[in-house]
Amino acid sequence: MAGVLGIYGLVVAVILKGTLSDETGEPCTDPNACFTYANGFKHLAAGLSVGISALGAGMAVGIIGDVGIRAAGQQEKLYVGMILILIFAGAPGMYGLIAALAF
Repeated sequence: MAGVLGIYGLVVAVILKGTLSDETGEPCTDPNACFTYANGFKHLAAGLSVGISALGAGMAVGIIGDVGIRAAGQQEKLYVGMILILIFAGAPGMYGLIAALAF
């Protein structure tokens, strides 16, 4: 469940790499000419957005998975509820991906 959170960062990195271009719209060949401070801070904000949200979602999935498996071992009726909670715990990572793509 938490493995997809790392893929979100890769997706953002590939999309941001594709947006680099100079003032004329041509693909970037010289990073110093087309990677301005504004672009740098936009990419930093996008990376931090997806990274911190994925970190929080991964920690939540880990904690819920640990506690949920222990509880499901004692009472089997809790398993379906635990799976639902795990799905909702991974949602902030998706929200971070959406926010990063807005930059």
